[in-house]
Amino acid sequence: MKLLAIYLIGLIFGLGISLSGMSNPAKVLNFFDVFGAWDPSLIFVMGGALVTTFVGYKLVFGREAPVFEPTFHLPTSANINARLVGGSAVFGIGWGIAGFCPGGALPALGTGRWEVFAFVGALVIGIALAKLLQSAAAPDLKSRT
Repeated sequence: MKLLAIYLIGLIFGLGISLSGMSNPAKVLNFFDVFGAWDPSLIFVMGGALVTTFVGYKLVFGREAPVFEPTFHLPTSANINARLVGGSAVFGIGWGIAGFCPGGALPALGTGRWEVFAFVGALVIGIALAKLLQSAAAPDLKSRT
């Protein structure tokens, strides 16, 4: 049952990303081009996502526990540090250059376009490199906390 729920949630998310145009890099890049061919339509997509998330969090956290887990798994740190800011900057710069974010790229794999596969391949390599660098720096990070 848990796998079916995960599948359905992913399917709804992918359909929403595809129907909204968030998997179209040209539309996303036009959204970021405020001094050129600006396309403000994604503001409504993001606004809808914020409202849905707000309502969803209120409903979910009104429960004692998640449906398929014994407890909620929430971040324990609220620190804003160089790692967080740097990662956010890399994400934003990559999104602005490529027109893809991971959430939009995965449904776009269904288009069969080589650019999408190149982006997802680079994404996987980047994740692997980040994990490798994190594990190499783990003793140093532990000594700072």
